[in-house]
Formats: sequence, C-alpha cells, structure tokens
Amino acid sequence: MLYAIVGEDVPNGHAKRAAARSAHLEHIQELVDAGRVILAGPFPAIDSPDPGPAGMTGSLIVAEFDSLAAAQAWIDEDAYVTQGVFGKVTVRPFKQVLPAL
Repeated sequence: MLYAIVGEDVPNGHAKRAAARSAHLEHIQELVDAGRVILAGPFPAIDSPDPGPAGMTGSLIVAEFDSLAAAQAWIDEDAYVTQGVFGKVTVRPFKQVLPAL
C-alpha cells in the first residue's frame, strides 16, 4: 500500500537540512531502486522552484510500504529525523487515484 510521509522542518533548520541531505538521499535511494517511490521532494519556503536562501520548509514522500508501521519505522531511521531536520512527521495511508496506475 502507498503511504504519504510529510516532514515539517524545524524553524531555521537550513543548516541541519544541508548537513543531513546526502544521508537522506542515500536512505531514500534504496526505495527508489526498489521501484517503491511514487514521488518525493521538498516544499520551497517561497513560491519558487529555487528558493535560494529562503530554503525549504519540509518534504513529501509518497512510497509503497508493507504497512503503516513499516513506513513509520523507515522514516524514523531517516537522517532528516535522526539529525533534527524534521520537527514533526506525519505518516498516513495514501490512495493514488490520478494518474491511474
């Protein structure tokens, strides 16, 4: 089943995000390689694809996991959680309607 993972960055967390980014990308690459990621990316802090110094405010990952517990366990091990980038994480079941699978 698909799960939506929404991580919200801590205030002024730009430096933490930059420091944890390579480990975060390495962690998610395992899901990408397994064909389990539907989409993933950050939320720019301003209305721009390149927010520059404004940075990001969080991230969205929609991926396939065996269960809600498995999705939660996966994000709990991610560098954005373990290194304090995300101040809040929400994991919810997700049903993709469009584009149709």
